[in-house]
Amino acid sequence: MPSTATTTKRGRPGYDQQSVLLIAVDVFNRHGYDATSMGILAENLGISKSAIYHHVPSKGDLLKLALDHALGGLEAILDRPEAQTGSAEARLEFVVRQTISVLVERLPFVTLLLRLRGNTEIERNALERRRTFDHKVAALISAARDEGSLRQDIDPRTVTRLLFGTINSIVEWYKPGGSLSPEKLADDVITMAFHGLHVPQ
Repeated sequence: MPSTATTTKRGRPGYDQQSVLLIAVDVFNRHGYDATSMGILAENLGISKSAIYHHVPSKGDLLKLALDHALGGLEAILDRPEAQTGSAEARLEFVVRQTISVLVERLPFVTLLLRLRGNTEIERNALERRRTFDHKVAALISAARDEGSLRQDIDPRTVTRLLFGTINSIVEWYKPGGSLSPEKLADDVITMAFHGLHVPQ
């Protein structure tokens, strides 16, 4: 859970900020952030609207906490030594694998991130951070292409869009705890993206 949530004060008995945030993210994903009022949140939490303010100042603060949790996980990947040293292809594979790991581990939070419409400053700031992450991955794809590890006949921007389109779609169908483990899921995406569907000859 977000580190910011663990350092803030507890509110009314029965809830802390972490549990309020988890329920809020679920409600945001089901109803849409814009359509979710503090009244709807209070109804799902089983507490009054005023009680929510013991945990967070506003609905926007809940959104920011949730998006920071999703984005912080993604951004931390690029700071890992494995993402900074070695061949571009190895670094790219590491980043893709870890991106899937973060997505699965923080699935509701990343789902919320991917459904943003950019209607508020908090959303726009989050989308800008996500674009920065995507651009850094695109640079890795270009570097792998330049070093000869990836094919030259597909534009790196197209590769980036297709790769992230595949990864982002996971939030719509993946069920944690099922027969497909996060590790096997990452293996399958890596195989599809880097080696295709043809039977190895």
